[in-house]
Amino acid sequence: MLMNLRPLLNNAVLRNGHNLVVRNFRCGQPLQNKVQLKGRDLLTLKDFTGEEIKYMLWLSADLKFRIKQKREYLPLLQGKSLGMIFEKRSTRTRLSTETGFALLGGHPCFLTTQDIHLGVNESLTDTARVLSSMTDAVLARVYKQSDLDTLAKEATIPIVNGLSDLYHPIQILADYLTLQEHYGSLKGLTLSWIGDGNNILHSIMMSAAKFGMHLQAATPKGYEPDPSIIKLAKQYAKENGTKLSLMNDPLEAARGGNVLITDTWISMGQEEEKKKRLQAFQGYQITMKTAKVAASDWVFLHCLPRKPEEVDDEVFYSPKSLVFPEAENRKWTIMAVMVSLLTDYSPQLQKLKF
Repeated sequence: MLMNLRPLLNNAVLRNGHNLVVRNFRCGQPLQNKVQLKGRDLLTLKDFTGEEIKYMLWLSADLKFRIKQKREYLPLLQGKSLGMIFEKRSTRTRLSTETGFALLGGHPCFLTTQDIHLGVNESLTDTARVLSSMTDAVLARVYKQSDLDTLAKEATIPIVNGLSDLYHPIQILADYLTLQEHYGSLKGLTLSWIGDGNNILHSIMMSAAKFGMHLQAATPKGYEPDPSIIKLAKQYAKENGTKLSLMNDPLEAARGGNVLITDTWISMGQEEEKKKRLQAFQGYQITMKTAKVAASDWVFLHCLPRKPEEVDDEVFYSPKSLVFPEAENRKWTIMAVMVSLLTDYSPQLQKLKF
């Protein structure tokens, strides 16, 4: 039965509104999975092997195919509840998590800073224990990575990083699924990051080499990635035989790149730095001039929301831009994260060839 899926999946057609979108999945052998993630926390991709991250992407593709393409109902999280802590507002993280968890039969509960004050009215330890008694998992979008670490230490349920000052792992899973769909494989791709040395770049640095992807990153002087993350990323590159190049020249970072990636220059909490940052990032806007030095098959990614100074309309709305499939994949990847951490479900889709 599984083998009959191959003709559909090697060139799967997914309906997106009125458009037909071709997905170039390459499949390997079916159901040869030894990965077990149930009960784990997802705080950073640093804590996961390449095979474990690949498993989450495989599961994402499986859920997307079975639910979106085949219109199956999979109440894999029926009876489960999710606490959603948001110190920072979000469109994609909130919407993808709420709709995805509910689609799988679970109940998401949204908590803003008006509902919960981490470490203010109640200690993080007490909060973790209360949430552990009432929910099955927590997704927290916070300012400080250290708060997530404390929650994970004190909780008896999985804690998922919905964004912190240091990492944004669930965004990178969506990015990789989008690239897997587009290219059919991730190995050998060159990622060209042009922007801030922030949580998105940190998450790429903690994972790209595990897929055999090369990374060329340009950041303005003074906005480089965290030194400890650079050190570990160099180690990953050496172990996996990939190239890691860090620089300050945007065009040099784009040269030969398959994937041009950027992000907001001014994150929430950095508003007072706006004038200084806009000046520092002069010349970092991605345009067709940038794309001219990239590989001929280049594509563009941005986790949104986007500002015109980061990338111009010609690139952002071009056929080469994958930003809207990337945004949709936030839903399928967070669904896969929740299923992998809370259940024993195994994908029915043949394993993707990364």
